[in-house]
Amino acid sequence: MQQSVLLQRLSHFKEPNPALRKHAEERAQSVQNRIADRITAFSGSMLFVYVHIVWFGLWIGLGVEKYPYGLLTMIVSLEAIFLSTFVLISQNRADAKRQVVANLEWRTVQEEDRQNEELLKLSQQILELTKEIHSRANTRESRGQR
Repeated sequence: MQQSVLLQRLSHFKEPNPALRKHAEERAQSVQNRIADRITAFSGSMLFVYVHIVWFGLWIGLGVEKYPYGLLTMIVSLEAIFLSTFVLISQNRADAKRQVVANLEWRTVQEEDRQNEELLKLSQQILELTKEIHSRANTRESRGQR
């Protein structure tokens, strides 16, 4: 199976967040998601900008069509519609990643709260035992002094 762009980006970390890794693996199972990830990665790169500079320069320089470049305008408009869709897909993916991390953090906070409550109970038990030992030691001392 091909790695998704997200999995590739996570792979440079020594130990990526396991929840994000699982999310990326689930996302990579869908062909549509892999295609959207690749298009989003390409359209957000400088190579995309350079390709368009060359394309527009050649289109105008070679005189593919006369000014006001109606066909070029239509092609660029269609491209903008599709790219805006991919931007929304990318934002949705980022929101999903943030939600995965937030859910993991919430579970961690809940577990920490449970552990803190347990530690407080243990501390209370230690305090009570210490008071009992102190009380018995004082009782023995007062018996020994009489």
